[in-house]
Amino acid sequence: MNPFDALTRLCPPPLAPRPVTWSPVEHALGTRLPNDYKQLIETYGGGIFDETIWVLEPDCVDEDYDLVAQTRECADVLAELWSTGEPKPAELHPAGARAIPWAYVEGSGHFLYWLALPGRSASEWTVLLNEGRGPEWEHHHVSCTEFLAGLMTGEVQSSYLPDFYAEDHVFEPYADVWPTESS
Repeated sequence: MNPFDALTRLCPPPLAPRPVTWSPVEHALGTRLPNDYKQLIETYGGGIFDETIWVLEPDCVDEDYDLVAQTRECADVLAELWSTGEPKPAELHPAGARAIPWAYVEGSGHFLYWLALPGRSASEWTVLLNEGRGPEWEHHHVSCTEFLAGLMTGEVQSSYLPDFYAEDHVFEPYADVWPTESS
């Protein structure tokens, strides 16, 4: 079973996420995005898995949950931290390497990033987790959907998400958690 099918089996998606036009998003980010992330957003939309992992979505009404806004903000924050002496993870040392956020962990400051390396397609991007309130990083050699499904099954282990594995999993779309007047 592929990781996306495993994820939808473990955590059934909502009925109707909103459609996304990907070309302006990818233009704003300056890169193509992984197909598994696109499928994740087209199936679930942005929201929170198991009251723990917020998946960022393009064009979210709240910039705190918007993929493009958070990519800009995280790039600025990381550049500032690294310029003031916080160590940059070795995975980001190659010229042109980027950390692009795709999710964050509720209440902890941890961010989940794609490790986007020059010469690698988006389908080859893996996951970096930054502890958020310190200099520690974890590299997981899996895609974002493999990471989510693996956390749910216990196949992916993280020092920063030790209690994620459970019997039942829930996804709450952003609009259900933070409804707007148009919702």
